[in-house]
Amino acid sequence: MLTVNLDKDLCLKCTTIDCLVRCRYLGLDLEQATQERDRLMAEENSQVLEDCVTCYACEEYCPYGNHPFYLIVELQERHGIHPVPKEIEEHQVASLAPKGKIQYREMHAPVIDLCTFPMLKDSITGPLFENASFFWGTDVFCNLMYLHFGKTSLINERLQKNIDNIWNFYLKPNNLDTLVCYHDECYATFTSYAQAYGIEVPFTPVHLFDFIIERLTELKDRIIPLNIRAAYHRNCSNRLIPETHDRVDEIFQMIGVERVERQYEDDNTLCCGLSFDAQQRKDLARDTQKKILDDIQTSGATYCVYNCPMCLFTLQDKVRSINVTPILMPDLCQKALGA
Repeated sequence: MLTVNLDKDLCLKCTTIDCLVRCRYLGLDLEQATQERDRLMAEENSQVLEDCVTCYACEEYCPYGNHPFYLIVELQERHGIHPVPKEIEEHQVASLAPKGKIQYREMHAPVIDLCTFPMLKDSITGPLFENASFFWGTDVFCNLMYLHFGKTSLINERLQKNIDNIWNFYLKPNNLDTLVCYHDECYATFTSYAQAYGIEVPFTPVHLFDFIIERLTELKDRIIPLNIRAAYHRNCSNRLIPETHDRVDEIFQMIGVERVERQYEDDNTLCCGLSFDAQQRKDLARDTQKKILDDIQTSGATYCVYNCPMCLFTLQDKVRSINVTPILMPDLCQKALGA
């Protein structure tokens, strides 16, 4: 059974315990955090395991890259703690199970991994994605969403096979070795999570923002500055790969978008609330979403930009209700290219 590659001595030497102290949901001071840290290092049950809302933020807050969040989820499962009610968990596990029906498909670069978002296939068009190939399905699903369910064993059970499927059916037979990840969660799986669990990834994952920047550079003569003010909603998965977050400002600058200043952004971002709903923490979900909406409305933004389809689907109607246009980052870039 795979376990996270975490240096306990490094955690025990830490004096700030940012992973727990900075958590906006646990409410621990340094003394309390120290006690809970010690329990986690002893692999005992802890208030952290019971109260964790699986927002992923502690993974970013750790200054050592020592994977505290993956350990928390691993221990939740080991201690029989279900962040999401078991009936919801079982439904999701079954509905997204591999089908075992994957077949070879001809592909050509760039290859876009849509994970389990077939509804986005019509977006892979226009100048930004010219001549791109794409795929989706449960046999290539990254499964990282099960971090919200306290199910690292399920991720580890399915992930290597699904990575092998991508490589053996789509990339290798077409002499390709790079894969553009449409969703932060897939890129985080193939980089952060795979590294933490020693899972082999035979191809090179490319973050969507890096792909966009490259394409915008190639098409710079076609860019029509949008001259709009936009808020950016950062998703929980990006906490696992914080090194990619600065690309937001670079892309906005390239397409003539002013990113408004907000209270809840960057490392102070708030979750969209979807996972809180699944956990039956309805009041927390509504309170969090109200904070997000009030923050966007106060900022004076006319657009709210997302890189996570699930965040968009969760918040789009609420964002429209305050006369702000919700949009995915690639679609915003297409507008700047006249598409």
